[in-house]
Amino acid sequence: MELDVPYEGAMNWLDPGPFLRGVAWLDAEGRPVRADPDDAMRLPWDTGERAVLPIGMRVEFTARGASAVEIRYRARVPEPKDALAGLAHTFALWEGDHLVHETAAAPAEEGSVAIQLPCPDGLFTVHPPESCSPVVLGVRAIGGRITPAPRGPRWLVHGDSITEGWWSTRPAHAWPAVAGRALGLDTVNLGYAGAARGELPTAEQLARLPADVITLAFGTNCWSRIPFSATLMHETTLAFLRLVRRGHPKTPLLLLSPLLRPEAEETPNALGATLAELREAMETATRHLIAKGDRKLQLLPGKPLLTPNHLADGLHPNDEGHALLGSAVAGALAPYMPEPPRKKTRGLRDVPGSSD
Repeated sequence: MELDVPYEGAMNWLDPGPFLRGVAWLDAEGRPVRADPDDAMRLPWDTGERAVLPIGMRVEFTARGASAVEIRYRARVPEPKDALAGLAHTFALWEGDHLVHETAAAPAEEGSVAIQLPCPDGLFTVHPPESCSPVVLGVRAIGGRITPAPRGPRWLVHGDSITEGWWSTRPAHAWPAVAGRALGLDTVNLGYAGAARGELPTAEQLARLPADVITLAFGTNCWSRIPFSATLMHETTLAFLRLVRRGHPKTPLLLLSPLLRPEAEETPNALGATLAELREAMETATRHLIAKGDRKLQLLPGKPLLTPNHLADGLHPNDEGHALLGSAVAGALAPYMPEPPRKKTRGLRDVPGSSD
């Protein structure tokens, strides 16, 4: 509801919770995490390690008469020899699909950053840096007021380091962020670098989360990190999809099979399976469930989407690759959206619900 007097937050720090997007769970201390903290013991160590990073979390707000927004945060301060010490620690301000500017702020046990707005009124998104695990402690307007932005349909995206956004130069350039902006979604990034091998506890966690649309993009780590046979890949895909469907029987569900990985396409792993064979097993399993009557399930074959020129290291997309992948996923999801994409200036949805 619009207020007739200056928002109290014009001078005082506001609870950041209503402004945060891309949040799946909160831990015991109220920090956003990307795996169920009550179910952590069933997850592999590498999944749990990545789940504490605030990948994809954003601050979204509507400004009225404000010259800037100030964000108070806590971030891990890297040691001088830490590989993260030389990375840019910037807060990126976006207006719609346009990057306005980036504001640098050093990691600190507690600090704040003032981000200038290009105009006093409008709808804005701030992508915090992710490398030092910043926790947003408060937000406030300078020279006006801010209110939480309207929520779009909630999109759960599960995958590996590619979904996390590795080799994209900024968090907002990762393919889930690209596709989410295109469709006006509240993107919840559940990508776990090094993991995402069809872990069934993860499928059950996805089943319990509210969602309007879901995308699964795992499989490449089943070639080498934990080797799968084609038969195991087929059965794991069936089991994973069926468990997700227990919680979301009618939610639009997209499976993106592994992208091109030149070194792995025709090279057998320890169980004799090439990535091409694992991809085919995953796609065959998905087509089987579609043929059995799952009309809200769709398959997006990953191999044709990128070329070797779009891979920064032979595996992870560069910025151009992330942009192409995000566009392809947005195009695949658009016809299956629970409702037509809306302008974000419409009414606030207080709680993102499930389409089930």
